[in-house]
Formats: sequence, structure tokens, C-alpha cells
Amino acid sequence: MYSLSDFDFNLPQERIAQFPLPDRSASRLLHLDGAQIVDRQFADIVGLLQAGDLLVMNDTRVLKARFFGTKESGGKVEALVERVLDNRTVLAQVRASRSPLAGTKMRLADAFDVTVGERAGEFFTLHFDADVFDLIEAHGRLPLPPYIEHDADSFDETRYQTVFNKVPGAVAAPTAGLHFDQALLDILKAKGVNFAFITLHVGAGTFQPVRNEVLSEHQMHTEWYTMPQETVDAVRATRAAGRDVVAVGTTSLRALESASQSGQLEAGSADTALFITPGYRFKTVTRLITNFHLPKSTLLMLVSAFAGYDEIRAAYAHAIANEYRFFSYGDAMLLTTQARA
Repeated sequence: MYSLSDFDFNLPQERIAQFPLPDRSASRLLHLDGAQIVDRQFADIVGLLQAGDLLVMNDTRVLKARFFGTKESGGKVEALVERVLDNRTVLAQVRASRSPLAGTKMRLADAFDVTVGERAGEFFTLHFDADVFDLIEAHGRLPLPPYIEHDADSFDETRYQTVFNKVPGAVAAPTAGLHFDQALLDILKAKGVNFAFITLHVGAGTFQPVRNEVLSEHQMHTEWYTMPQETVDAVRATRAAGRDVVAVGTTSLRALESASQSGQLEAGSADTALFITPGYRFKTVTRLITNFHLPKSTLLMLVSAFAGYDEIRAAYAHAIANEYRFFSYGDAMLLTTQARA
């Protein structure tokens, strides 16, 4: 039985990528297949996928979800939109010297007012007086991860989005997808690799470390996903043909596995609080493209469940020793599930 300390590791600060590479597909790729580790370039993915394989990608779009503003009292406030509930209402983290009271107003970005509603756990409900998406796009700031030490600029606004983003709603990027540029997608398509999409709006909880030494006591953050029938049909056809279902990122994997809890993949939309740790039996995904994850994170536990605890430990040690770039703007891994290896 694993505990939290089993998923800790020492990462030199200089291994955390602070900026994206100029070219999306120029990242390195650590290919882990069983216990075998091979250093590659991300563009090598073309040769590692076969005609008939299915890449499942998350088409969420990152919102400009961070706002600075003032309360009616004049006190400073920072708000981070966590989830859009409807066109006039969001859930948000609010940082202030004192929590705002329900019914009071806050002025955000010196541009518009929101009304504070009821609390929802650690979040506040905020009511907008115009379309949420319009105001966020016009006045918000892109919320880069907490370990990236510069403020988002115009380059980040392009590079912290996938080229296939479509549905606004995330507060963090599905970072494995950042390695694909349109030219690479075109090459894969010409080879006969197929594509399907899910939408999972990544929440800020993705960056939160697990704090309970006993993993079963961890309260998993929830995220909203949509599994289209078209994607379900593509997955079933791929599996019937004996080809690989390749999740592009842990968010795609989480959506696919969440929608497979009945034993087969089903279309629909739902909240997921699926917490994948070693011992989990994967039902749909056979290969995974992913970045390197934070110590003590649920995502490190997920990839350890997928490819093997000892194998991931060895791969991460290899990556650190060989100066791979870590986290959102870092390099990638290609993993095969233990069930298939």
C-alpha cells in the first residue's frame, strides 16, 4: 500500500521550465515502454504511432481567469475564476485581507463590478452583470501555473493554449497537447492516425499537492467533462481493430476513464472526482502522452498507476539526470499501460 511520501522526489529548481520553446514540437520525448527508457524528440511520435491508432485530445480553452480589483471598502482583492456556472455566474477563489461578504460588490480590473454571492466550500459565487465569457476575455489575465515566475505576456497567450482549443472553460492548459503544432497533426493524419476530442475544463486544483499521508483520505478536486458520442464510437472502433487508444494528457485520460466506470465507455457530461492511484485497472486507455508532474501530486500517482510505480521512479530519475524540462512548459513522456506491456 502506497502512502504520500512514496510520491515525493527532489527536483532541482533549474529543471522547471519557465518559458515554452519557440517551436511546439521541438520538445524532448522520454519513451517509457515497460522498463525500457529511450530518449527521443517529440517529433518522433510519428514513428511511434501506427495507422488506426486514435489520439484523444482535450479541446478545452484556457480562460483569462485572473483578476485584480478592489472591494467596496477599498481593500485589494485577487479573484481566480475556477468554473463558469452560466453566462452570468462563476465560482472563484478570492484572496483578500478579509473575505468579502455576500451581497457586496467588487470592482475587477477597474472595468466592471461583480456581486458576491453565497460561499461554495473554498470558493465564492460571483454574479456578473454581462456575459461572463466576454468580460473574462476582454479584461482578465491568463493564469499561468504558480511555479512559473513571470506574468503572462502575448507569447504565453498563444503558447499556453493548444492549437486545437475550442471550448472555453479551463483555468489551466491540458499541457501534453501543447507539443502538437498543426504541421505535426497533418503528418499524423496523413499516416492514418485518427483523432477524437473530449472536453475537460482543467481546474486550479490540478496544481494542489496531496497533503494526507494516507491517500484514501485525500479529497479529490472535481472537474467537468463532456464525452461526445462521436468519440465513444471512435474509441470502440479503434479497440475493435486492435489498435491503441492514446490519451493526449492526463485530462483526456481522466475523462475517458471516468466515462468508463460502468465497464464500457459512455457518452455524456458529468463532474468527475476520479482519483487514480496504483492498483487502478484502466478500462479504455492503452497509451498516454503526458508531461512530467509535480512531487506528491495526484497526476504523479496517476502515471505511476498507468506505467508502473518503479518504472516511473526510474524514468523521473533519468529525466532529472539528463536535464529534461519539467511541468507545464516542459518536455513530454510516452507511456504504455502495464496491462498491455
